[in-house]
Amino acid sequence: MIVNRDEASRGPATSFAAVADAYERGRPGYPDEAVRWLVGDEPRDVVDLGAGTGKLTGSLVALGHRVTAIEPLPEMLELLPKAAPGASAILGDAEVIPLPDAFADVVTCAQSFHWFDHAVALPEIARVLRPGGRLALVWNTRDDRDPWMAQLSAVIGNESVQDWDVFPAILETGQFGPVETAEFTMVQRVDREALHDLVLSRSYCGKLPATEREPILAAVGQLFDEHAAEGAIELPYVTQCFRTNLL
Repeated sequence: MIVNRDEASRGPATSFAAVADAYERGRPGYPDEAVRWLVGDEPRDVVDLGAGTGKLTGSLVALGHRVTAIEPLPEMLELLPKAAPGASAILGDAEVIPLPDAFADVVTCAQSFHWFDHAVALPEIARVLRPGGRLALVWNTRDDRDPWMAQLSAVIGNESVQDWDVFPAILETGQFGPVETAEFTMVQRVDREALHDLVLSRSYCGKLPATEREPILAAVGQLFDEHAAEGAIELPYVTQCFRTNLL
């Protein structure tokens, strides 16, 4: 599938294209227990939609699932095979999924569902799912209940996912059943460079001109120096999960 590489036509998520390497180095993965809750223990045919550099894809492959990763940005997709060897990687997007009907047991969306045009993407997801198939959504959110994380978020911002960001879009289609939710916790240990990459990988920061980005990175570096021990710091996360089945 050919994707137009023009910045204006690729939509707001294209800001990740310029920071794909930083995204891969700085973003955390997902706890295995969260992935099992989302997808199950038995090997399944899974489509990882908006797969990015393969942060979730790699976990799915490691747990024995047969995974097809769909990602609209070539810059991100090029990094996926290293993170998820054995997964099929296809250039495409959620609104026109380049797969046949009833292809998958599960469609996963990690840090990606909020970028979709839901009115178009959800019927497409339903199309590629088998009868009774599952849609599974997941986001990692930095846990601002930790004082250090609250300080970091004051500098770079943070987003949490609420039920109303997910439930209405899914339930209004009439194609999916009740939405279940679960939360898991994890800790990401990062050095100064990885923290720099994590900040740079945020979509709003990645698209800033250097003159506006550098003060943010400098402030984050100062926070690291104040809180780091033995050259690293721990970032607590809440992994927010949602799952629903096709009616």
